[in-house]
Amino acid sequence: MSLFGAMTTALSGLSSQSAALGNISDNIANSQTVGFKRVDTNFVDYITNSSATENAPGSVVAQPEYINSVTGTIAQSSNPLAMAISGQGFFPVSQNVGSSAVSPTFNLQQYYTRAGDFSMNSGGFLVNGAGDYLQGWPVRADGSVDSNTLAPIQISQAIYQPVATGKVGLSANLPPAAASGAPIASNVSIYDAQGQAHQLTLSFTSSGSGTNAWAVTVNDDKGVAIGSGTLSFAPDGTLASAVQGGTTQNTAGSAAILTLATSYPTTTTSGTGTQTIALNLGTIGGTNGLTQFAGSTYSLRGINQDGVPPGSFSSVSTTTAGDVMVNYDNGQNRQIARVPLITFAAPDALQRQNGSSFTATSLSGNPLAEAAGSNGAGTLITSSLEQSNVDIATQFSKLIVAQQAYSANAKMVTTASDMMQTTLDMKR
Repeated sequence: MSLFGAMTTALSGLSSQSAALGNISDNIANSQTVGFKRVDTNFVDYITNSSATENAPGSVVAQPEYINSVTGTIAQSSNPLAMAISGQGFFPVSQNVGSSAVSPTFNLQQYYTRAGDFSMNSGGFLVNGAGDYLQGWPVRADGSVDSNTLAPIQISQAIYQPVATGKVGLSANLPPAAASGAPIASNVSIYDAQGQAHQLTLSFTSSGSGTNAWAVTVNDDKGVAIGSGTLSFAPDGTLASAVQGGTTQNTAGSAAILTLATSYPTTTTSGTGTQTIALNLGTIGGTNGLTQFAGSTYSLRGINQDGVPPGSFSSVSTTTAGDVMVNYDNGQNRQIARVPLITFAAPDALQRQNGSSFTATSLSGNPLAEAAGSNGAGTLITSSLEQSNVDIATQFSKLIVAQQAYSANAKMVTTASDMMQTTLDMKR
């Protein structure tokens, strides 16, 4: 009985070492696969009979040990959309199973991966090298992030719509010794609703040395006056009042606003209308706009406006917060999604799938979507990739041990066979 037991035990050893060799082979083959997680081998013994006076040969079984929670080496990448996770968490991804008339269709099963080699495909979706579609929290029209929804991230290459100028801000110092009748001018470019640029000229004319009063006139690029008013300054050089029409603004702390009315197009059609622009000259009693401090020349400190010309799609970028930004050639950008990280109580219990992806199991715990760097989730590193967590030197060491163990088990089989043959030959 012991000879048969010894042989069957050795055969289980051969089977177990074969499984270990398979895991080692898988690890070595994927040592350069982005986001790959190695599989080690645990050997578990099974006892058939064991007591104080007798121990029968049992068997050994090889069980895989998934090492999903160990981070691989993070290396820089020339791909601006590549992302790596430092710490815990996985990227949520979808797998494409077909297409409809308007868009791809996706597997209802949720997948997770550490393979962050993302790029934009022909449909504008962000996919990794395995073809999995990156999911994110969409951004609402008001700019807020909808953290209750996960959806594949698709990049629109539509033109950035122009924004008509609605506000102009000016910060400058008018010299108190300015001669009467000598205007001082500043120019500012604005945009109409079609994105066409126009230049406004702001002219300041002193009422005379020592009066602390100025007349301001704003002309459009055709020389037509579109707004005017009168300014006065306090003895300390701060703005005291702004008068336009019959309205006087002199309340301390309030903004001095002159209203400008242009005849530029107010829609994206060829029609024209009244484009109203608020010219902010600073705060009454403050120093954040126009002032009249000591000096003999006009000093422009800053001028700005909130209009935007039309822009064409330029590129896509990501941030360490997981924000996906669409950039335009007019200098503007727009956030379209935020990539969360999915954490698990027991990530090593996730089920392996194709393409270095995983699915949740009853042992892994429920997936939790967290913003990068919060509630135990790792941080994102942009333009970087997480390499496989396989160490070649360690795998070669395990390969040698597995090979020797396999040979020893094979020797055990042949030895038991020879002993059984010797037993059979005894009756001759």
